[in-house]
Amino acid sequence: MWPNWLEAENMVLLYPLHQALLPTLGYLTTTSLLPAELQLLSVSMINLLLFSRSPYSVILQALFWIGGVATFVLCSHVLRLGVALARIPTWRFRHPRLRSRDTYVLLSAIDDCFHRRLSKWISTLTESEDPERDEELDFLGIATVTRKRAKGFEARRSVEQKQLKPANGAADGSLPDHDLKLKDLPIQYVQRSQRRHTLPASLTSASTIRSHPQSKQISDQRPARRKYRQLTGLTNAQASVLKWILAGYVYSIVVVIIAFPVRGYIRKQALDGWEPVGWALGYLFGNIPVFRQTTLQWALDDWVALPEPLDEVTCNIWERSLSDCVRASANTRLLMCIYCLCIIVIGLITVFRLSASVEVDTRRKVFHGMMVAMFLPCIFVDPPFVALAFVLTLAIFILLDLFRASQLPPFSRPLTRFLAPYVDGRDYRGPVVVSHMFLLIGCAIPLWLSLAGTKMIGETPWKNWEVQTRDLSMVTGVICVGMGDAAASLIGRRYGRRRWCWSGGKSLEGSLAFAFAVVLGLALSRAWLLFGGWDGDSGDRWSLTLGKASVAAAGASLTEAVLTGGNDNVIVPVILWLLVRGLKV
Repeated sequence: MWPNWLEAENMVLLYPLHQALLPTLGYLTTTSLLPAELQLLSVSMINLLLFSRSPYSVILQALFWIGGVATFVLCSHVLRLGVALARIPTWRFRHPRLRSRDTYVLLSAIDDCFHRRLSKWISTLTESEDPERDEELDFLGIATVTRKRAKGFEARRSVEQKQLKPANGAADGSLPDHDLKLKDLPIQYVQRSQRRHTLPASLTSASTIRSHPQSKQISDQRPARRKYRQLTGLTNAQASVLKWILAGYVYSIVVVIIAFPVRGYIRKQALDGWEPVGWALGYLFGNIPVFRQTTLQWALDDWVALPEPLDEVTCNIWERSLSDCVRASANTRLLMCIYCLCIIVIGLITVFRLSASVEVDTRRKVFHGMMVAMFLPCIFVDPPFVALAFVLTLAIFILLDLFRASQLPPFSRPLTRFLAPYVDGRDYRGPVVVSHMFLLIGCAIPLWLSLAGTKMIGETPWKNWEVQTRDLSMVTGVICVGMGDAAASLIGRRYGRRRWCWSGGKSLEGSLAFAFAVVLGLALSRAWLLFGGWDGDSGDRWSLTLGKASVAAAGASLTEAVLTGGNDNVIVPVILWLLVRGLKV
């Protein structure tokens, strides 16, 4: 169904919007994505803007288009400054002056408040009175160079004048302001680095004849260096304080954006006028008796969305179906959260216990197994809730990686230290670590697409937050990424001997392992669907189901083997979803 406002005049603007998004997304990711991936990301964001109708897609739309655009507009210059400040090594910062005299502390503080302009002005006056000083005076009148260095310079100058006397022919050995040629100078005088504003103009112009082999490259880098040159005038302590000030500004802006425009849009468009915080509390804790009594006692039922109380039903799993027992209640969602947290803890302990000798790819597959253990059984229990969890987790991942890539304290270093052992070659293409985001997106896209074609039901305040039917296409992303990709990588690296004829390094053994894992995952998913008693099963015989699953798995495996340039964690799940949906597995 096309929106009413999508007329011909508005459709003309779609291509300019797409072309405007490409450089913006390319600037934000900075070579982390391939050109084809940038095109897909831009098209996906435009589709999200135009065709978001379900509540979870509206929340994703608000987070990306309202929160993301507002953060980019208000914080881009601050983030660039923070990155430039973090790239300056500590030895480049100005060393703090030794304040051994208490009488000069107040004057030094005043000078720092004026960014050392007073000291520069006074040093200019003193240089005009005594031009033979090697360095400027401090604001407090303390000379930064001793007379011993000045006398040493005068001694060297006298020696050079004696060396130039025979070549010049001058009686006093002084350097004339004209007819002085570079070839007449001693070689040690030419090779010595010259001090600025101490030699005549003719000698300075003559010395510029020597060209540096990288002079063009250095001249191209000078504007970028001058842009943040004033940052090197800070001390290390001042730079640390400035980093925290910039981080506080960014965090404050993000909190304000989420608290006001994003929250207001979600409240109006996705939650039917309910307060998002109160709705979320009732969505998770609404069936707990203590929580319901406290909410009603404090008269917060207008703010907290409380569901209808559950009838006490004696659930016998052998006499009643699992769908009648769980009924997608708030208690079920809370148990799902606890279950997923337990899986995350077990997975992290497993990853941390793996020795450093285990290769990176093997350690990364532990996270794929965690995705299978968490979402494969939970998607059929409450699909909209899992879709909402994908949306919120993706937003948190993007926000945390923004803080990490911008090197904002205190999150940047711990996040970088945690992600460092699990990054691969694709993550080194740019500042954004895309592996975990693509893993989550690959699991979420098939579920989002399936729910877009499923009739949503529910009464206020859970309008459009429940579904009547389930199908196997909802779990194709988890099966493809969590089981197929992991099996192809582990088997192909260890037992792969026969390579495909095209370049890319994919093996025939890995592709067979991918197809077998996908067929096994689809079979287990159908068994779980039948065991739970949910509507949506195709009703085919198991032999026909296995045949259709084999065809879909073969197509997805061939796509994974052919696809060598793009990210297979995003594209292959979409191909498998199309095949499963089209074959009606």
